[in-house]
Amino acid sequence: MTSTFPDISISTERLVLRALDEDDVPSLAAMMNDEQVGAWTDVPQPYTEDAARTWITEYAPTERTAGRGLDLAVTEFLTQRLVGIVQLAKTNWHVRSTELSYVIAPWARGEGYASEAALATAQWLFRDQKFERIELRTAADNTASQQVAQKIGCISEGVLRNACIAHTRTEDGRWVDLRTDFIVWSLLPEDLDGVGDQFADTGGFTSFSDWN
Repeated sequence: MTSTFPDISISTERLVLRALDEDDVPSLAAMMNDEQVGAWTDVPQPYTEDAARTWITEYAPTERTAGRGLDLAVTEFLTQRLVGIVQLAKTNWHVRSTELSYVIAPWARGEGYASEAALATAQWLFRDQKFERIELRTAADNTASQQVAQKIGCISEGVLRNACIAHTRTEDGRWVDLRTDFIVWSLLPEDLDGVGDQFADTGGFTSFSDWN
């Protein structure tokens, strides 16, 4: 039984999810320097192009090869612009479960890209990779991320109290840690039964032979 994710591209009506490559460095760095990304993730701030290059050329390939996760660039089909990232992590191949997260560039928010990309990834995991569980964790006050989870059919399972470290800016511009709760969501194959297929083209899975 496989213990690593395959080289994959996932197509939807508006998006292509593919492996990150070095051409994404400037766009990835710009996206990760956004205030909301700084507030709700552990991405170091400021986020440099060197850090983006290390993620793309070292971290992402290592995670995939080790079977721990998968990092996918979310790009617009028509323009090929990088609009976000979908990340799979903490993958358990015996249980067939993984944790999904997403980041959308500030200029691309409000277009439904996060839910479209997340749902397409979930459909691929369940139908092609035979996964049985996807988990999401959202900070208690991150309502935008929670709306994405609800939109794709996730079920709220409970609260991990005081388990999340968010961040806030002080008056002098420094980032400081802010402890809060995690809301845990799950998505099972049967949860997609009531979710329309308008987001994802289920025939849009394409193998890449040149994954870094």
